[in-house]
Amino acid sequence: MEVILKEDFEKLGKAGETIRVADGYARNYLIPRGVALEATKSNWSIYQEQNKQNVMQETRLKRTAQNLARELGKISLTAAVSVGEEDKVFGAVTAQTITELLKAKDYDIDRRKIVLDEPIKALGVYSIEIRLHPEVETKVKLWVVKEH
Repeated sequence: MEVILKEDFEKLGKAGETIRVADGYARNYLIPRGVALEATKSNWSIYQEQNKQNVMQETRLKRTAQNLARELGKISLTAAVSVGEEDKVFGAVTAQTITELLKAKDYDIDRRKIVLDEPIKALGVYSIEIRLHPEVETKVKLWVVKEH
């Protein structure tokens, strides 16, 4: 049976390719899981229309992420932390802390989009990377200061 792959599938091919597979594999696995469509003219036009809509939606999401990246690039955040002797920080500034600081400035960014190799445990100025989209990244300036 010939099928049209709706998404990239390891060992079979890439999205949009027409491949030949066993009838049972297509009917019992690929088609029910939404990975493929049976290769007919009507299904081919359905796939092309869905693909066109997906591309338009992806373009819209990327444009929104680029606009947000421009806005975020202009702001700076301040995290006030408790310190002990010799300015040793108690605790750490984590992605969750940065998310809360962004929420205070009306930016709802998921903490998983904030790239921190490890929590920040020292006073200073940091450039924090935020991945808003697979192709869109920005940096936010973070000031870690003593709490008064």
